[in-house]
Amino acid sequence: HRFLTSKEEFHAFLRAGGELGDREEEKEDEEEEEQVNNWHREPPSKRVRVEEPGQDGEQREDARGQEEKERPQRKRCRGQNKNRLCMKPKHYEQNRLCPSVTQDCPGGCPLGPRCRFLHDVDEYLAGKPPDLGERCVLFDTFGRCPYGVTCRFGRAHLGAGDHHNVVDTALARRWQGTVLVRNTLPKELQQQLRKRKVVFQKAEEFLRGLRRRGEGGEAARSSEEEREVPGWMVPQEEGVGRGDGSEQGEDPKGEDPGGSRGDGGGASIPTVGPLTDEDVTRLRPCEKKKLDIQGKLYLAPLTTCGNLPFRRICKRFGADVTCGEMAVCTNLLQGQASEWALLRRHHTEDVFGVQLEGAFPDTMTRCAELLNRTIEVDFVDINVGCPIDLVYKKGGGCALMTRSTKFEQIVRGMNSVLDVPLTVKIRTGVQEKVNVAHKIIPKIREWGASLVTLHGRSREQRYTRSADWPYIAQCARIARPMPLLGNGDILSYEDANRAMETGVSGIMIARQVPEGALIKPWLFTEIKEQRHWDISSRERLDILKDFTNYGLEHWGSDTQGVEKTRKFLLEWLSFLCRYIPVGLLEHLPQRINERPPYYLGRDYLETLMASQNVDDWIKISELLLGPVPPSFTFLPKHKANSYR
Repeated sequence: HRFLTSKEEFHAFLRAGGELGDREEEKEDEEEEEQVNNWHREPPSKRVRVEEPGQDGEQREDARGQEEKERPQRKRCRGQNKNRLCMKPKHYEQNRLCPSVTQDCPGGCPLGPRCRFLHDVDEYLAGKPPDLGERCVLFDTFGRCPYGVTCRFGRAHLGAGDHHNVVDTALARRWQGTVLVRNTLPKELQQQLRKRKVVFQKAEEFLRGLRRRGEGGEAARSSEEEREVPGWMVPQEEGVGRGDGSEQGEDPKGEDPGGSRGDGGGASIPTVGPLTDEDVTRLRPCEKKKLDIQGKLYLAPLTTCGNLPFRRICKRFGADVTCGEMAVCTNLLQGQASEWALLRRHHTEDVFGVQLEGAFPDTMTRCAELLNRTIEVDFVDINVGCPIDLVYKKGGGCALMTRSTKFEQIVRGMNSVLDVPLTVKIRTGVQEKVNVAHKIIPKIREWGASLVTLHGRSREQRYTRSADWPYIAQCARIARPMPLLGNGDILSYEDANRAMETGVSGIMIARQVPEGALIKPWLFTEIKEQRHWDISSRERLDILKDFTNYGLEHWGSDTQGVEKTRKFLLEWLSFLCRYIPVGLLEHLPQRINERPPYYLGRDYLETLMASQNVDDWIKISELLLGPVPPSFTFLPKHKANSYR
């Protein structure tokens, strides 16, 4: 208890820079003396409610209700700060240099006088903010900084007189030809998507089958009763097509064996273009690449905070499987660069997948086919667990658990166009005490999914209360032989051990309250080494420094890149502050739903990292990325983190 303190003393300690000294010791002596004196005093008498004579029971209830109304209400902060000011990094830089100048384009700026950026380097440098440090992480790592004079650490690689960008030839040659980040959006593909010129041959074949079944389903069922039809021509009772994408009664090329369709569905589908290997041989479900994650640690997609630099941190601490942030399929089909950025994969991520969100089989199937031929992934995951209203009201996320027909069509359609395994992430159900996952999981297995991840909470619970691990164990038995991963309330190696004892194939470290991986990314090391890591504040600061370096590599070392890195660092700090150091805990381990009380750490930095005040998070960011711009503002995404 010697570390516990009050809110006022906590903030006073931080304001004083950790130097309260003798005044604090005197205050502690006074409190001990007052406590000894209080032992000899009588306890305070209870407060008695004075009731006026003549009041009946109903009047007394009205008086109590009025008192409760007058009493200050403590409103619980939940949900997102939807109306927060969106300050983009480009708002912090008024005069921006044209990229044609920094990239030394031989023909100059292609826009000429119509360009809205500066082309005079001296004019740009006159208004450029001061450098943030002596060393540039891009120059030190790769031998060359592509941001040149716009780099906020430019003095490390700029010539003194002509501001020439210096290159370390030997170091740059070592990285030549190495692809550090894959799954980028080519400009040509983006233009084709925007003009809707991309052809989705496999997806359209599957969707035509859906339409035919919708139009002639009743006629086909009635005709089956009147005449005997060969088994290979009978439509599936609950399906919308075979797992390999070809319909019953059609060969992989869409031609009808025997010259006419047994289900009365119409003419055969002609193929267009040259004959390819895919036309002749098509992967059957049993021939698809297997996803072997038995007993592995899976870092789940974490919206906003599960970015590429953060995944690199978790990978370094022992995460076996990583997944990109949830991407909306319609935005990907429109060629939105910001959405495609969520699919990027660092070369250190050896087992990597992407997660898609959508509500309809046409968009999800087309998107799956697009990704199958444009990016490198080991699996594709369908998000059927997102609880937020924006997704749920459009029929996506958890809503698919109540739309079984659309859910089936999405799984079957995506599985028919993908050459990699398809996985599904679900919750226990939509309503709090109505579990339906055990009914859906056998269907998902039948539809062709390779793996299911079950979050042990319903949509109504969101990320509150404890995860239902006995129910996860029940679902794991039902899912066999399909692997099932469990998810919820993993914050220590004891939690992970108890989870594995339930019979799940593996565990997912994902979005709980607080976030297991976000509150302590070294959790993967603790699980693998079966120990509690009493990590020091200096070690935690080094982790944050590595994150900023990875962020500068990923988002850039110019003003935009620095402020984007700062933004995601602050979002992460809004969760990281909930960690309680192991050396301060009275009982191990820390529980995931416990909010830490106010406490003073073993040094000033540890206390600063425990602060739930936005201003203190900004102070930590300034230790790593220099002072914030004059007009800088930040409000965390989640209201639960909006402490003042």
